[in-house]
Amino acid sequence: MLININGNNLFYEHQNDFENRPTMVFLHDSLGCVELWRDFPKKIAESCQCNILIYDRLGYGKSDAMPTYIRPIHYLELEAVILNDLVEKLSIESPILFGHSDGGSIALIAAAKYPNKINGVICEAAHIFVEDITLNGIRKAVEAYQTTNLAAKLQKYHGDKTQTIFKAWTETWLREDFRKWNIESLLPQIQCPLLFIQGKNDEYGTLNQVERTIKLVHGKSQKHILPDIGHTPHKVAPKSVIDMVKKFTTNY
Repeated sequence: MLININGNNLFYEHQNDFENRPTMVFLHDSLGCVELWRDFPKKIAESCQCNILIYDRLGYGKSDAMPTYIRPIHYLELEAVILNDLVEKLSIESPILFGHSDGGSIALIAAAKYPNKINGVICEAAHIFVEDITLNGIRKAVEAYQTTNLAAKLQKYHGDKTQTIFKAWTETWLREDFRKWNIESLLPQIQCPLLFIQGKNDEYGTLNQVERTIKLVHGKSQKHILPDIGHTPHKVAPKSVIDMVKKFTTNY
């Protein structure tokens, strides 16, 4: 389905099968979309007996195209505002946010900006500041885009928007001025429970992202570090992640 948010059509799927149960909102990564979550959100819904909302951010999947690949430094903060507008328009109260990578950062920002509206945050491989390992990972992705069939794989999900979203991600993060991006100052405003999931071998971030986040938030927080796992635990070890989420949401 499409919904108009601030003049742009965003594609979303809303499964609302469980009465008097919370809704978990899924926030995809920098090259993701609804389709690329596969069946993971539905497995979460079944396991946790929760409703789910999945959507494509502007420029991704089946949503409208971005007007330009050029992004401001605070583009993730702007995405948190759009997220708030979306859940308000769909009349979703007190959601639990599940964000991966960029989506995890958006989840943290939203919980900080709207502490009375967010009921919980599960962030997987989120970024709160820029690290060299992140930039090195992005440079490798640029090389893969130029030398392998990565572009063709992405076009399957994003169509003719693929080059724009790829440049929006890589060129923004590799800009000199983006090195200053940091959301640590926002984290003390987070009051809801937080679960931070990270692969120990994450190729886009160190465990410093986890430790600093856990230290700075004011709500109850916990971390789960998965050994021998990289940037996408929910794809590589879905059962482990689902078990963690189920335990985290037991009291909701």
